[in-house]
Amino acid sequence: MAENFPVLRSLMSADDLDRAITLLAAHIHRDFPFDPDLVFLGIKTRGIFISQRLARKMEQNHKQTVATGELDITLYRDDLSTLGSQPVVGKTSIDFDVTDKKIILIDDVLFTGRTIRAALDEIVDFGRPRLIRLLAIVDRGLREYPIQPEYIAHRLDTDLTEVVQVRLEEVDGDDGVLLCRRP
Repeated sequence: MAENFPVLRSLMSADDLDRAITLLAAHIHRDFPFDPDLVFLGIKTRGIFISQRLARKMEQNHKQTVATGELDITLYRDDLSTLGSQPVVGKTSIDFDVTDKKIILIDDVLFTGRTIRAALDEIVDFGRPRLIRLLAIVDRGLREYPIQPEYIAHRLDTDLTEVVQVRLEEVDGDDGVLLCRRP
């Protein structure tokens, strides 16, 4: 469940989010039409559900089947020691060989770039992909690493007192994107 920060404004409604995922799927299909080596890897938690939604849109709208996998980057984080004495480690589930695959790495919000750096480290432990492209629903800026998305639904400049929440029915009970204030 997303934390309950005071909401400043809604950035995307449920319909906006659905349209954005539809457009992102169309863009990916245009770049990789019927490519059998294309796969989606979603970063836990919301990236997993976004990747599944994108795969459904690819199938429904473009008749293109795309395999999906799930990454839990907990053990690859550079701040693991700050997560407490017993960090909760989830499951990475990739049912295909990533070697020579064209991977779309998917996360909900791109912020510092540290999560993506950890995901890249984990992916190469599974093999050597042909290429990796990054997709984020929201790019909020304030990067600490030189990582940029190839595909984004919404870009905005934030400050460190703000939080972007991508809400998904599967996790939060509703869909939308909110800009919130950190208390």
